[in-house]
Order: sequence, then C-alpha cells, then structure tokens
Amino acid sequence: MLFVLGVLLLLAFIALSIGLHEVGHLLPAKRFGVQVTQYMVGFGPTIWSRQGVETEYGVKAVPLGGYIRMIGMYPPAADGTVRASSTGRLSALIDEARKANAEEISLHDDARTFYRLTVPRKLAVMLGGPFMNLILATIFFTLLVVGVGLPTLTATASAVVPCTPTASNLTGGADAAGLCVGSPASPAAAAGLKVGDTITSVGGAPISTWDDVSAAIAATGAGPTTIVVDRDGVTTTLNATLITVPRPVLSDSGKPTGEIQQKPFLGVGPTTQFVPQSITAVPGQMWDITTRSVSALVSLPVRMYELTRTLISGGERDPESPVSVVGVTRLGGEALSIDEPWRTKAALILSLVAGLNLFLFLFNLLPILPLDGGHVAGALYEGGRRRIAKMRGRPDPGPVDLTKALPLAYGVSIALIAVSAVVIYADIFNPITFGG
Repeated sequence: MLFVLGVLLLLAFIALSIGLHEVGHLLPAKRFGVQVTQYMVGFGPTIWSRQGVETEYGVKAVPLGGYIRMIGMYPPAADGTVRASSTGRLSALIDEARKANAEEISLHDDARTFYRLTVPRKLAVMLGGPFMNLILATIFFTLLVVGVGLPTLTATASAVVPCTPTASNLTGGADAAGLCVGSPASPAAAAGLKVGDTITSVGGAPISTWDDVSAAIAATGAGPTTIVVDRDGVTTTLNATLITVPRPVLSDSGKPTGEIQQKPFLGVGPTTQFVPQSITAVPGQMWDITTRSVSALVSLPVRMYELTRTLISGGERDPESPVSVVGVTRLGGEALSIDEPWRTKAALILSLVAGLNLFLFLFNLLPILPLDGGHVAGALYEGGRRRIAKMRGRPDPGPVDLTKALPLAYGVSIALIAVSAVVIYADIFNPITFGG
C-alpha cells in the first residue's frame, strides 16, 4: 500500500513540475499579448480539458512533458508566402510547417503572434519554463536541507566490530559461531563499547562529531587510552588499547582504491542522522548537484551506450545510469515503503523531486530544438544579427526563421523518443533500487 502511495505521490510531484514549467511559459506569453490556444500537461490522447476565453486547458494520457501552443511561433517566408520554393523533401517539410503555422493566424491575430515579440520578451517566454523548474528545485532543496536535514555521521555507535581486522579479514567479522578466528577481539569490543553508546571523549580529546572521533583515534595512535561514552544518559569511562591494522584506502568519493594502509583502529561504526542545516547550506548543496547533473548530461551518450550493452548482456545495471519517469516513480514507491524513519523517507522523496526539477532546468537549456534552449538560441541569434545590421546601417533582417531547423528538431525528437523507450524498458525489467 505504501509503495502505491509513493508512486502516486511522485506522479503528483512530476505533474506539478511539468504543469508549473508550462505556467512559466504561459504567464509571460499572455502578459506580452501572445494568443495561447492550448495549455496541456502530458502528450497523447486528452483525458480532460476545459475551454477558457481563448485557451484550452487540459491533461493528456502520457506524463512525459507538456506544452503550450502559441499563435505564430514561426514567421512567414522572406517573401511573405508559404508556398514551397523547391521540390526537395526538407524544403517541403519546412513549407508545410509554415503553412500550418500561417493557417492559425487570422488577420486580427497577426499582432499577437510570438514571432513579433521583441528578443527580450521571447527570451522571457522561453526561459520562463526552465526557471520555474529552478524555483521548484530551490524550494524542494530548501525543504530537504533546512527542514529534514542532511545525512550526517554522528559519534553514536551504530555497530561494534567484533574482531581485529587482518589482511585476510579486512572487515573484522566473526565466524558463523560469533567467534574471532585468527585474531583477538577488536579494541572496542574488548573495552565493552556497545551499540547506542555516544562517544564524548577519546584520550581526553572532547568529541562532538564523527570526524572528531576519527581525528582523535589517528592522533592517539596505537596503545592504551580512555574512551568516555554516554550510555543511556550515564557517563561511562572505558579503557581501550588501540592497535594498528590494515585498512582499505578510500577515494574522495568513498570507494576503495584497492590499496591497503596501516591505521590506528578502535572498531566502532558511526550512526547516520539527518541534521537540519542553515539555509546558507542550500546554495552549496544545489551547486554540488548541478555539477553532477551537468556531468551526467555531458556523459549521456556514453551512459546510454553502456545501458544498452547491459540490457543486451543481462548484466547488473549501473546505479548512475539514466532513469525515466517510470524509474523515478518506482523509486518514490520504494522510498515510502522502506523500513526506515520518516526523515529518511522524506529525504529520499524530496531529493528525487528536487533533483528531477534541477535536471529539467538544465536539460531544457540545451541549445537544440525542440527544447526551450533551441528557441532561446534562435532569439539570441536574432538579436545579434539585428544589432550587427544596425551597426552597419543595414535594414532590419527581421525574425529568425526557425522552420529551417525543423528537420533537425524532428531528428532530435526521434532520438529523445528512442532514448526514453530504452530507459523505460530498463526501468521496468532491470530497475535501479535504493538497495543497489
């Protein structure tokens, strides 16, 4: 039941993100007098719609995006006609788009076409959608960072390693009978440290965070020391003898490098808690996610190639591979149904929705049609060539004819549909889960 509720919750958030993205286009378009005939969330067959004064508002069956239909997205040909100038396939495609565009424009609507807007107003309309997603991402990241908090390692013991690690037993695990074979009990176990103990001092050094614990152990080195803990509200002093053991060297991302290094060892694991942060931590958190999202966008072709190979070979899917709406909603269902405290569930849900909106913001800024960034690039080019013409004393060259880029736009659309199909297939038959 919780899984279904989580799926529905994520679907609602996705619909909200798509709907407000289109509102970001709709409001400035109407503010600048452009006639908007349709506002739709989703694609495919219409599930529900309502006719306003001049705009039809509706919801469609496939929640993979949305759109608003504005009159006069493309200008007429340079000679003012929409007739084909050649018999070429691409020219015919362009002229058909012009013809369909012109048929929407009646004489009294000509002044309310999108192509007649000034460049700044075109930019405001086309950037309104992506920036709405940026606003949503900021709101959700703020709720996550300030309201729920970020996962932080604390000085409270979540686990006590039973045995002293060796080169053949780096984890220090006991055997099936719970005995240490080939090594003595770990310093923590020998000293009597228990799960739930909060370490307040190591060798006389005060402790407030897990980083303090690690630093104090490294500074103390091998030998006898005192460990002061808070156990159920009672301060208890334990005597431990730290030892040097082989430990795996980790990279900056926390993954083993394959190298082994001798380090002082106590044998206790930290507890992860969600600690609310100051609002000043939000920009840093968003910047970190933004850089990773940009990296993901740049490496998307490679990741898609690797995902396709995984699907063909039947191998284990990379957790960093692309995820579709199906995958995100499935993760939402898992987030709500896992056996974890409510803070963990809320953090997972908010991180999914915040990350999705930040990705939508970045993805839609790509300067290719049919994405918003393609129209932004066209408007900037239009403004640039008008400025150059003015500087050279030449006539205004007029609006940029983006219909010439429609063949490329159709190609990009087909590619996006193909990518979506592959990722959706992967999310159904080889899904990413929170358990890895």
